[in-house]
Amino acid sequence: MTLNRGDKLRYLDKRRGSTPFAAQQHLHRRSMPVDERDLRAALPPDELSGLVRCTSYSPGEAHRESWASDSSDSVISSGSDSDSSLYKVILLGEHGVGKTSLARIFGGVEDCADADEAGNTYDRSIIVDGEEASLVVFDIWEQDDSQWLQNHCMKMGDAYIIVYSVTDKVSFEKASELRIQLRRARQTEDIPIILVGNKSDLVRSREVSVDEGRACAVVFDCKFIETSAALHHNVKDLFEGIVRQIRLRKDSKEDNARRMANTKRRESIGKKAKRFLGRIVAKNNKKMAFKAKSKSCHDLSVL
Repeated sequence: MTLNRGDKLRYLDKRRGSTPFAAQQHLHRRSMPVDERDLRAALPPDELSGLVRCTSYSPGEAHRESWASDSSDSVISSGSDSDSSLYKVILLGEHGVGKTSLARIFGGVEDCADADEAGNTYDRSIIVDGEEASLVVFDIWEQDDSQWLQNHCMKMGDAYIIVYSVTDKVSFEKASELRIQLRRARQTEDIPIILVGNKSDLVRSREVSVDEGRACAVVFDCKFIETSAALHHNVKDLFEGIVRQIRLRKDSKEDNARRMANTKRRESIGKKAKRFLGRIVAKNNKKMAFKAKSKSCHDLSVL
């Protein structure tokens, strides 16, 4: 349903429990981006009304790669203590790199006939390592030319996904600039950042190699993954990875140690041995240590 401006403001401070949608129902409803009270207070009314949000769903039928729990049918305020497990994820990147495609896959609406009406803010609950996490993914970086909004994006996120296209060298260079801007905006904070090389399926058009992406991630001290929104390749790993990166920084050492122990139990003996040998070699060789770190930037389950 569509909420008028009065409804938006009246529901801002409420959050309802997750409710599954039947397959035949409408797949979204619209409202404002929902979780920044200062965003509401600072934006002019005409800009405020332009922000729309998709409350995501988990379809009943098999959908390529179903990986979410029940949808979070809620309007959420960051001011509530009950929202401590709600993580705000901001998508950054140049126009045309695939930010919206990744967000829609996360929201479960990319194949809908009315996907273009779905909004630019997506929320849903997903199960990661046996525990539920609620994400709100903001695809508002290019919504307008407002410098204020872009500056606010740099300050409001619990985590960031910086996207470039592997077929566009300029977008890769812009991703590096965005990482520098983030560092300046959040100098004293350890914010999870994943550098994403999208469109990895376009092999013949590639302009940025995997090694270049890894090296950039190592230099800027962030994680790295390549995805293909067209094929849904690594999209699940990306959003599960951002949850793990947030947890590693926000949760207690005991909680993270327990999760790591559960993860290692699921690993094969060969994978465990390879990781162990990699650590030994890295200790004795600086060049190998850099190479090991370059490889570890692919591992979204560790810092």
